[in-house]
Amino acid sequence: MTDTIITVRGEYSQWYPAERATVHLEIRLDGPVRADVFSAATDAAAHVRESITEQSDPTSGPITWWSSGSVSVWWDRPWNNEGVQLEPVHHASVSFSVKFSDFDSLSTWLEKTASIDGAVVSGISWDLTDATKASVTAEVRSRSVKDAVTKATIFAHSIGLGSVTAVALADPGMLGDSSGHSPDVPSGRIMKASMMMADSGAAGLNLKPEEIEVASTVDARFVAR
Repeated sequence: MTDTIITVRGEYSQWYPAERATVHLEIRLDGPVRADVFSAATDAAAHVRESITEQSDPTSGPITWWSSGSVSVWWDRPWNNEGVQLEPVHHASVSFSVKFSDFDSLSTWLEKTASIDGAVVSGISWDLTDATKASVTAEVRSRSVKDAVTKATIFAHSIGLGSVTAVALADPGMLGDSSGHSPDVPSGRIMKASMMMADSGAAGLNLKPEEIEVASTVDARFVAR
């Protein structure tokens, strides 16, 4: 009797609360005099760095990591709405990335930093710790394989067959059968949640991090008997 081959795609995803938040902040200043703009950007960046270093500790936080670039300065000559080119305007910017382990401290820091001239928050990315990421990714991958087994077993029973035996497991698209494939989903991918800020009706900033989805997809081939 010829063996019946069943090929399926197993999938599983789970949502987890964010454990880390990385703030992407930039000092942006401009003006007619290059030296003044550069000096103001340097001073503002120094205030930001001071607010970071006084809370920075790789182990206990609340800031566990940060980085910044040097001051970038350039100029241009804008045009007004009458088509007249104006005098040169000089620009300066300094970028910062700051990772927090405590979200209350993050809110307090953002409120304080917002008062620094030229400070602009471009976004916040949410993530899990490396230890949690490794643990939940292993669990999600295991569950995606179990999902494939369940699907294959249901298919086998529906045509009057019994047990199924796995003969191949692979990342999406690697079994050589592209028919009916949905777009590939990276195994164990981590999706960064968007930044959400809400006014709680009280003074201060209330950050609402979305949960993080960890998802896994696996292609599997079984022999059914």
